[in-house]
Amino acid sequence: MTEIKAKAKWVRSSPRKIKRVIDAVSGKSPHEVLAFLKFMPHKGARILEKVIKSALANAKNNYKLDEAGLKIKEMYVNKGIIMKRWQPRARGRAFPIKKRTAHVTVVLEEK
Repeated sequence: MTEIKAKAKWVRSSPRKIKRVIDAVSGKSPHEVLAFLKFMPHKGARILEKVIKSALANAKNNYKLDEAGLKIKEMYVNKGIIMKRWQPRARGRAFPIKKRTAHVTVVLEEK
């Protein structure tokens, strides 16, 4: 069985927010997931949609496979680096801000 992978690295969104979208759409075919994501109002849905489309394009162009004969084997998100910034506050203080990043991976396989 051929595995087709697509990754989006250093995505400027927290892994927790993307995981929420992945949990909502897991267990469906790629085209069902794309239709479902189109109507989700989350930034993570746009990110996941791009990665799934990239995986389908990889299957078509690199492996010469038909998109209809594919299913999602796994989708997961990993933690990326955390950029630390400072928010100026009153009386010369500063509060830390953590700008989180994520790595999104989609793996497809033949049915």
